[in-house]
Amino acid sequence: MKKTKIMCHMGSGCSDKATLRKMIENGMDVARFDLGKLPYEFCSQTIDTIRELESEMDCTVGLFFDLRGPEIRLGTLDNGKVNLEKGEEFHITPESMIGSNQRFTLGYEDLLEDVKIGMRILFSKGTVSAKVIGKLDGDLILEVEKGGYIFSHDTVHIPALHYSSNYLSEKDKEDIRFAIHEDVDFLGLSFVRNSSDILDVTDLLIEEGNDHIQLISKIETKDAYEDLERIISLSDGIMVARGDLGLEFPLEELPGIQKQILKLTRSYNKLGIVSTDLLSSMINSQVPMRSEVFDCYQAVVDGADAVALGVEVSQGIHPVTVISTCQKILEKAEEENAYFFVPQSSKEKVDVATSISKHAIAVAKELNGKMIVISTKTGYTAKRISYLRPTCPSLALSPSSDTVRSLTLHYGIYSRLVHEQNSTDEIINNAIAEAKKWMKMKKNDRFVIVGGFPMEVGMTNFMRIEEVK
Repeated sequence: MKKTKIMCHMGSGCSDKATLRKMIENGMDVARFDLGKLPYEFCSQTIDTIRELESEMDCTVGLFFDLRGPEIRLGTLDNGKVNLEKGEEFHITPESMIGSNQRFTLGYEDLLEDVKIGMRILFSKGTVSAKVIGKLDGDLILEVEKGGYIFSHDTVHIPALHYSSNYLSEKDKEDIRFAIHEDVDFLGLSFVRNSSDILDVTDLLIEEGNDHIQLISKIETKDAYEDLERIISLSDGIMVARGDLGLEFPLEELPGIQKQILKLTRSYNKLGIVSTDLLSSMINSQVPMRSEVFDCYQAVVDGADAVALGVEVSQGIHPVTVISTCQKILEKAEEENAYFFVPQSSKEKVDVATSISKHAIAVAKELNGKMIVISTKTGYTAKRISYLRPTCPSLALSPSSDTVRSLTLHYGIYSRLVHEQNSTDEIINNAIAEAKKWMKMKKNDRFVIVGGFPMEVGMTNFMRIEEVK
């Protein structure tokens, strides 16, 4: 059973009920929706289907929405694409128009103020580039350095650009309210610039009365990387978004940057997610490139809680095969790199839950325990156990549906909704019953139970070892 979670981008090719069922069966833990590209109607319909499958399959699937953030996109181009040839000049305008290879729209209202002469603008994931050589009558003038096709509504990247606009646009605010309406579990904050951007989102969630949604900051720019520690401290998790990050830094630096980001994220006991191009060759193939297998494997070694599969699932012709392939790689990486103890960070105090978590993991390892069962109200102890990376999987039982869903991205933690427990004996008996239901065990198999009573206190205060009779 894999411990590293798999998050999958949703798209038209993987939204029907039969495909979603197979995706869940083969290892999908969280469904991800890009609100910069997907209409609300599609999101709502797909979520309804996922909820139906949760009930039918007795499982939990987390929901993750990506905000658009201060992202820059091309406007509409004639015939959907134009060709820019090396050495040619063209104009960019913030005005809305049907574009040509001579002049087209860039959807950024502070274009003229923020973009400086000498800056480079990257199109088509960096395969096409142009340099700003002047400004004239409200337009930017550029010269093509690397030619090629650009496409309508594609994301555009401008390295070293400092956005003067507010982080949250009206569209982002609308998207957050939609996320609350759909009872989403995670928000991906795109193009975070600094820690104050996270506070803007937090303030809006407080204003809307939502304390469930967890904030995952996507590290995509140099500005975010330079403010990394403060961003981590204010977020629930971090995503290493290697696509745009690879346009800000030399490619050879990316592996080291990924390791550094995940290491610092783990020192704060926050979620770490790796995304972009993990198995992208499988868009049209049933077999990944060998280098991609190494990449997925390395994400586990680097300490990621989850990996995010993108276009290989949302646009690929074999989405279920992609997920099952990823699951096999993750399981092998976990098996060959099992480690038991992560030193307590100096940034956090050692509390009762952490101490019991450490001992539960040690006992489970020493006795070859099949699992750790965690009775939790808030999910705090489950997250501590996830951080310490036990060699066996863990089952979290909670009377709170919000808690159950909040754990869907945490390494090694699988969660189930149970009724409120009214005594220590009831907690233990229920844990035993759920453990036997969740995992096939034979006589003399052992597992560890941790929990707390009364649950209102919210403190883990006991540990117990059980053996199958």
